[in-house]
Amino acid sequence: MAKRKKSGIKKVLAVVAVILVIGGITAGYFAYRTAFGPNVDLEGKATMHIYIPTGSSYEDVLNILEENRVVANINTFTWLAEQKNYPNRVMAGRYLIHEDMNNNELINLLRSGRQDPVNITFSNIHTRYEVAGVLSRRLEADSAGILDLMKDPEVMKNYGLTPETAKLMFIPNTYEFLWNTSEKEVLDRMQREYNNFWNNQRLRQAENINLSPEEVGIMASIVQRETSKRDEMNRIAGVYMNRIKRNIPLQADPTVIFAVGDMSINRVLNRHLEIDSPYNTYRNRGLPPGPITLPEPFVIDQVLNYENHEYLFFCALDDFSGYHAFAKTYNEHLANARRYRQALNERRIMR
Repeated sequence: MAKRKKSGIKKVLAVVAVILVIGGITAGYFAYRTAFGPNVDLEGKATMHIYIPTGSSYEDVLNILEENRVVANINTFTWLAEQKNYPNRVMAGRYLIHEDMNNNELINLLRSGRQDPVNITFSNIHTRYEVAGVLSRRLEADSAGILDLMKDPEVMKNYGLTPETAKLMFIPNTYEFLWNTSEKEVLDRMQREYNNFWNNQRLRQAENINLSPEEVGIMASIVQRETSKRDEMNRIAGVYMNRIKRNIPLQADPTVIFAVGDMSINRVLNRHLEIDSPYNTYRNRGLPPGPITLPEPFVIDQVLNYENHEYLFFCALDDFSGYHAFAKTYNEHLANARRYRQALNERRIMR
């Protein structure tokens, strides 16, 4: 009896052991599947971005994943997320996720803060509002917040600029940002880029022509709006330098167009010249208070290396080639301007 009893106990223990092993294997398989089985379902797309705003909680992240239908099984995600302490390590940002990622890969990515950067290009921009709009469309930063900083004299003074010259920080180029870069961090970054651009060589060149970097940028913005022809930009810059030296108003049509606020104007009329604005260089001497567009680096260099000559006037050629006729005297200029006006009339370009 004792032997049979002992044998029965051994059998029970063996069965229990088998059950435990099977249970352990099952639990291990579940854990493996939970961690390493594919759980990201992008419905046929190879990749997508998810955005986790600054200040988001773990519950916010779960809502974002569910609203975007990122994970096939939210329960397995939450189980592993809690095992890996992700609820206490939520990181804001823009994350690039891939089809068939497993929970372990997704959680490691989200808690690492390894964001997919945003590329932002500044080009053909005229106003602070456009600058703020470009940034806010690609970043978490708020356009109103950016504008408030750019319009604040004390803030811009810390950057060595004014609200009118604030745009000059945004040297046209493509820059890489993290999506959750704050409004102030954007300006800090652009000031560094601006200071790097204005290296010792360019600073010496500006000093040699008796202009500050900001004045060079303002003039470059006018030159850029006057012509798209690189081979005459330094000549046009020379005209403006001659006028500044002789205290003659620049009489630059692009500044009047900027003052009017309608960049589609092709023909400046007498009524436009009467607008009361510091950007009306027909009524005000010297440079306007700020740039009328974001000057490209090569245009800034054209101003720094402006052509020395005696021209005081220029007018678009009547062949509409984009080039200009230059004149030393007012009478010469009147003749050039008469030919151009006649060409405009013949083409019925009235505005």
